[in-house]
Amino acid sequence: MYYWTEDEARSYLPRLRGLLALLLASAQARQRARGNGHATVAGATSPSGPDTDAADTGTDGADTGTDAADTPTPGLSPAEALAEIDAKGIVLRDVDAGIVDFPSLHPSGREVHLCWRRGEDDLGFWHLPDAGFAARRPLPLPPEL
Repeated sequence: MYYWTEDEARSYLPRLRGLLALLLASAQARQRARGNGHATVAGATSPSGPDTDAADTGTDGADTGTDAADTPTPGLSPAEALAEIDAKGIVLRDVDAGIVDFPSLHPSGREVHLCWRRGEDDLGFWHLPDAGFAARRPLPLPPEL
């Protein structure tokens, strides 16, 4: 298993942002295709169109939760993006939220996960592997674990 340093993980974030944007765009397109344009809007009454009081689906320029800098990586398929993330040993926790963990080693030798979420400017959190996102703590790592 590969263990990331904080600097390596930070350096990889621009590439990771693009890969995650590609995966998110693919997931959103798949979701729209499943509905085939029918009844995908809350309150839609028929295939001829949505109810005029229905909520925006986020497909007409509304906020989709991605940052302006999160441009999909060109020339890759979603399968290739997933394969790259997997090959790097990065743990993809949630595509929609863009939550990932970089396995790392504390100076004591104990494994920790450097945790990043789409929308965060920088790598700023860590947690123990079995603790998960809810237990993440701000970097830097404490001197002792």
